[in-house]
Amino acid sequence: MKVRPLAIEGAWEFTPVQHGDARGLFAEAFKADVVEEAIGHRFDLAQVNLSVSAAGVLRGVHFADVPPGQAKYVTCPTGAILDVIVDIRVGSPTFGTYDTVLLDDVDRRAVYLSEGLGHAFCALADNSTVTYLCSTGYNPTGEHGINPLDPELAIDWPTQARDGSPLEFELSPKDTAAPGLTEARESGLLPSHDEVAEFLRSRRN
Repeated sequence: MKVRPLAIEGAWEFTPVQHGDARGLFAEAFKADVVEEAIGHRFDLAQVNLSVSAAGVLRGVHFADVPPGQAKYVTCPTGAILDVIVDIRVGSPTFGTYDTVLLDDVDRRAVYLSEGLGHAFCALADNSTVTYLCSTGYNPTGEHGINPLDPELAIDWPTQARDGSPLEFELSPKDTAAPGLTEARESGLLPSHDEVAEFLRSRRN
């Protein structure tokens, strides 16, 4: 499995080696020791989520209060998505910036994003299935969002599906009503870079 740090500190891309023959293929989609070496501590799996999205569906930008936060290991076993990791840690040198990874059923990459980062994606094909290995369970009072179309974030969302057809974005009512980056920051919703760093240091002890 190949590991590549992303432009946002605390996020990595994992690309498995695929072994194929006339029957199909086999790949190691997750390796705890490889992930642990990259992130510097054990990844505690508390919950596995699955979503299925039509082409053009936008989900995110989602994040959780730190502590405890929620780290995620995200894959797309069927279909294709443009996965987006956003630095929402107030005081971070890369605050407000993002990085992207194409997750699909061809290269079968995964991304890991640590606690304190924002996550979003756009489905590029119908029935795109996404699995999320999560370090904590669902906590409705501690989970928040930023509108993925916020002009301040200026995420360069794709305009074409994998088959070349134009994309029409579709958001949930909750994501549509989510605040922009500045509003979320001014309301105190966003995590502090220093607090997140201290929390992650405590995980490494």
